[in-house]
Amino acid sequence: MTNINKIALVTGANRGIGLEISRQLAKLGITVILTSRDQAKGENAKHVLEQEGFTNVVYHRLDVTDQQSVMQIEQFIRKQYGRLDILVNNAGIFPDKLGSAFDSNVDNLRAAMETNVYGQFRLCQLFLPMMVQNHYGRVVNLSSGMGQLSEMNGGCPGYRTSKTALNALTCLFADELKDTHVLINSMCPGWVKTDMGGPSATREVTEGADTAVWLATLPEGGPSGKFFRDRQEIAW
Repeated sequence: MTNINKIALVTGANRGIGLEISRQLAKLGITVILTSRDQAKGENAKHVLEQEGFTNVVYHRLDVTDQQSVMQIEQFIRKQYGRLDILVNNAGIFPDKLGSAFDSNVDNLRAAMETNVYGQFRLCQLFLPMMVQNHYGRVVNLSSGMGQLSEMNGGCPGYRTSKTALNALTCLFADELKDTHVLINSMCPGWVKTDMGGPSATREVTEGADTAVWLATLPEGGPSGKFFRDRQEIAW
């Protein structure tokens, strides 16, 4: 399948890494469905890409925490395209204050899990069977080094535990998909200059998006059920 025939869905794509992933995928000729919770911001992001010459980007509202919203975009994609080839689970929140886990509360964990894990789970449940049926699929879960059990530090319990759980979903689905043509991986973009990462971050958004785009366009026989940073496998 050539890039020009591929359909990609990118969640949380109205700014930052999600917007840059959309830009880089569109540059490859892939039709990109750019989504966001805030419709005005999402449509503005689509307009920005259109001004850059990308006519292969469409916008659809999506709140990954809302089952009805998830079902609506599944129906839209099924009716409009009949398939989905690439799913980039980029939507995420950082609900914690920078400090000890003892200063946090369970509401932060609950909010992080709802957006960073349950939302991705909903989308995988809906779109992975479609990919299996069409004998092609690439799924990228935007995780973080802060979720690595092998290098786990204190603080930020909501964000850390949700990213660890997202990595578990990657492994779980990868095992169930091992006899198919669908590949699913997690990646860490690093500390990127976005609204979440802040101005002191060490990476530009183009660097943060690179590995996600690489994983989204893996060739047949590529890795699945792995965790990457800078196109290199890292420990869970």
